[in-house]
Amino acid sequence: MLAGCASDSGSGAELSSTDVAGEWTEVDSDPPVYLELGDDNALSGSDGCNQLSGTWEVDGTEVDFSDLAATMMACEDVETWLNGAESATIDGGTMTVLGDGDKELGTLEKSE
Repeated sequence: MLAGCASDSGSGAELSSTDVAGEWTEVDSDPPVYLELGDDNALSGSDGCNQLSGTWEVDGTEVDFSDLAATMMACEDVETWLNGAESATIDGGTMTVLGDGDKELGTLEKSE
């Protein structure tokens, strides 16, 4: 995974699977909010309440999420923003998660 840490994928540069694959987490979130993007284009994670699954693919300068499914647990005092993810942009080690209409939902940082 060192190649992903060393690459400069921000500022409109074409992304590669190496830039994207790995674990992305919301800094200081409790309960943990994260996405695990596998080398096989499988996606899993948690929005802090619900478990997420789906697929991902690189589309030029963005990451597109497909078939995103989430459990439907009700959790008090937990913002479940991640389950609205449709795509993302990556600038270095920061992923900006976008929802409907490219609305920014939040950010995740790549784990080393």
